[in-house]
Amino acid sequence: MPILSLPAPALLSRRSFMAGVAIAASGAAVRRASAAVPVRLVLDWRIEGPMAPALAAQEKGYFHDEGLDVAFEVVTGARQAPTQMISGDFDAGLGDINTLIRFRDANPGQDPKAVMIFHDRPAFAVIGRRSRGITPEPASLEGRRLGAPAGDTAFAQWPIFSKLNKIDEGKVKLENIGFPVREPMLASGEVDGFFGFGPSSLPSLKARGVPADDIVVMTMADHGLLLYGNAVMVSPKFAAKEPGAVRGLLRAILRGIRDVSAKPDFGVQLVVKQAENAQPEVERERLTTVLEQQVLTPYVKEHGLGGIDPVRWAQALDQLALVQPFKDRARAAETFTDAYLPAREERLF
Repeated sequence: MPILSLPAPALLSRRSFMAGVAIAASGAAVRRASAAVPVRLVLDWRIEGPMAPALAAQEKGYFHDEGLDVAFEVVTGARQAPTQMISGDFDAGLGDINTLIRFRDANPGQDPKAVMIFHDRPAFAVIGRRSRGITPEPASLEGRRLGAPAGDTAFAQWPIFSKLNKIDEGKVKLENIGFPVREPMLASGEVDGFFGFGPSSLPSLKARGVPADDIVVMTMADHGLLLYGNAVMVSPKFAAKEPGAVRGLLRAILRGIRDVSAKPDFGVQLVVKQAENAQPEVERERLTTVLEQQVLTPYVKEHGLGGIDPVRWAQALDQLALVQPFKDRARAAETFTDAYLPAREERLF
């Protein structure tokens, strides 16, 4: 798994978005007087548009401002990130919070935590073609053949999604396929649809010549799924040893999100520089779609990025328990903590 350790640029002049950021920046100046804290950060997927906020935080020196020396570790799948973070010598990760909840429930001796929600609205989806009989209605999946990568986060929620929408799973043929062949197999008609990350797959299919009006992105959040998606998570060792570094990491990522949401083309440039064969128009669509649909949701715009709605959180745990009851529901509820988040005013967009 390659590590992307980008060189920290010369410090830029700081222009605060608000008073809280200015205070954080002045504190960072003191931290920079000492040695930078090394941070190995697991990213849940290859370098694509949605990774632009982290790249921006590195490129513009925001991690450096916080006294951090961040190196990225790329894995293939949001379900891998939590386990890779624990099994490897990693400090933090960006990955699926539902996998983290299950990991903690199965391993009571391990205590990794999610510290900032990144995808307030998860992008779990079934992507199909109208010409293959799939419509925006979940009932249309019955009688269809769906590609189902075993490690996919959307497929992991299929048992919940099917229960919520009363889909007869016996009438759906699931085929275990690899991540790289999902779009090609749908484009060629070998499957009727597949499970995946909607904002990533849609532009890929269009780039392969599939007509946009033939593509259906059935986002599970539109059909009753209340789960959260990706989150920033930290290892217990890192949180205990470097609580200030955890807070700095979140501040830097927030600044990266703010930058690329204001200037998506800047984020795309960073992705293209890092990812071989990346197509700027495809990555721009991926980035802007994720920002609009997953990250900067109406809830986030009102309450600030990174936190949870306690009522929804409890309902999400109820949904997870539909297919596999928790060994310790109280421990599952403690998977997320807001203890390291910046003040609400710094998290508003």
